[in-house]
Amino acid sequence: MTKGVEMEIKNSQEFKDKVLGASLPVLVDFFATWCGPCRIYGPVVEKVAESMSGKFDVYKVNVDENSQLASEYGVRSIPTSIIFKNGSPVESFSGALSEDMLLNKLDKFMD
Repeated sequence: MTKGVEMEIKNSQEFKDKVLGASLPVLVDFFATWCGPCRIYGPVVEKVAESMSGKFDVYKVNVDENSQLASEYGVRSIPTSIIFKNGSPVESFSGALSEDMLLNKLDKFMD
């Protein structure tokens, strides 16, 4: 993983600390290792994480390892991305977006 992506969230407590408690807006990529579109989207998310470093935090959640988080946030298909601001989800979208499309979505939530 590139340095722009902080890390993969491993459990609910880490999610609370890093996503819900974040001072910056947060992009969370819900994915699975076996998912073809997720493998295409992953490098896009990592590239965007690098370019948005210091403006957005970016994390990945493996839905197979954290099904309770996926269920809690209504993830029904993958990849699903959720943008959080001040600890609350503000936008959710599914599918593998291009870098430009993803940056446009994030831009709306920058301070």
